[in-house]
Amino acid sequence: MIAQSTQPRRIAVIGAGIIGACTALALTREGFDVTVIDAERPGGEQAASYGNGAFISPASIIPMSVPGLWRKIPGYLLDRTGPLTIGWRSLPRLTPWLLRFLVAGWTEDRLRKTSTALTSLLTDGPDRHLSLAARIGRDDLIRRDGLLYAYPNRDAYLAEAHLWALRRAAGLSWRELDADALRREEPALSTRYEFGALVESGAHCVDPGEYVRAILAASGAGLVQATVTGLMRGAGGISAIRTDQGHLDCDGAVLAAGMGAARLAAAIGDHIPLEAERGYHVELCNPPIQLRRPVMPSDGKMANTMTAGGLRAAGQVELSRADARPDWRRADILLAHLASTYPALASVDRNGVRRWQGNRPSTPDGLPVIGAASVPGLWYAFGHGHLGLNAAPHTACMVADMISGRGSDIDLAPFSPHRFARTGRTTPTNSSDPVVEASAIAAGIHTKPQGKART
Repeated sequence: MIAQSTQPRRIAVIGAGIIGACTALALTREGFDVTVIDAERPGGEQAASYGNGAFISPASIIPMSVPGLWRKIPGYLLDRTGPLTIGWRSLPRLTPWLLRFLVAGWTEDRLRKTSTALTSLLTDGPDRHLSLAARIGRDDLIRRDGLLYAYPNRDAYLAEAHLWALRRAAGLSWRELDADALRREEPALSTRYEFGALVESGAHCVDPGEYVRAILAASGAGLVQATVTGLMRGAGGISAIRTDQGHLDCDGAVLAAGMGAARLAAAIGDHIPLEAERGYHVELCNPPIQLRRPVMPSDGKMANTMTAGGLRAAGQVELSRADARPDWRRADILLAHLASTYPALASVDRNGVRRWQGNRPSTPDGLPVIGAASVPGLWYAFGHGHLGLNAAPHTACMVADMISGRGSDIDLAPFSPHRFARTGRTTPTNSSDPVVEASAIAAGIHTKPQGKART
């Protein structure tokens, strides 16, 4: 807890994505003097927060790692067209992370524990976003039209019955739709989809990049465009942030820097196994159809959402180096799925399609890192994978509660930064050094995942 003072309590938030923006807003509402630091423009194309699928789904409590997944690993290595692929060249470096990833979902008991933790973080996500958007005067950016999960038939739905059972146990409800009802809810869908699950409590964001900018503007926080190179420690903990533009004095800091966060955490001795869950999207400007609500086709595993830029299809998981060149074939797969999912798109000119790739920071157990660091005055809020948009308002409240010295409304243990250590809490590697450097970041790794786009 930061010592009380008659002077403004200065908090630096490192990272201006959706997590950092929501955290800045939550902290300024608590009376903190907040400065946000990021190397790039908030909400820009370089950020994972810009290119997500825009779903705000209480159904997203199922992690990627589930029992039996290990049997599919050879296929993921060989099949470049599936919803999840693993880069051969990255396999040696990824192996420790992949082993932890598989173990995290090895049994039904492990799956239930992870699902329970995600439920506590995500279940009221739509309500929190609706409230947040109204509070900042941008309720036009969040819509609650429900989320539609489409299946080729009921058997395909029942193949995932154990996952839907976990959702029901978590309190989620939905409407099952037969072929006729599905067609009434979404006429644009191909007739090959004959069954659906409509989660009416789900919501979506129509412009994720603009949403990040609007939240930051409403927060009143200062914004410094700089690359963070290290942390400076005083007698009581973090006292300043070192950047390529100089240093920024503070009384504490929140690390919400996406893929760049693990480098800074490691510099103080907190080793977080973070890898890039590389995602893609394609966006059709002025499409010939308008979806009534976001759709998730089960065979494509992609979010189909009407955004300010058009019809977006986002998804795919490519486990590889964060700095690897985009494999635009992954975007072409999304485009092909769109054309087969909605017959009206079969003849759309593909030359004007916008393609994007970004890196989602992911832990092997599918849970974000939220909690106090090994160095006093530093808190973590990163590693949300593809759940960042959904979890951002709640994560921000959790961080504000910790910094203000209040108890949390949920169990924080599953999200502890120290859960990956062999013997509990780690020991800072630079415990006596007043300057904790992060040389990899100083060399030019930005505080946010570097997304890439092309038309």
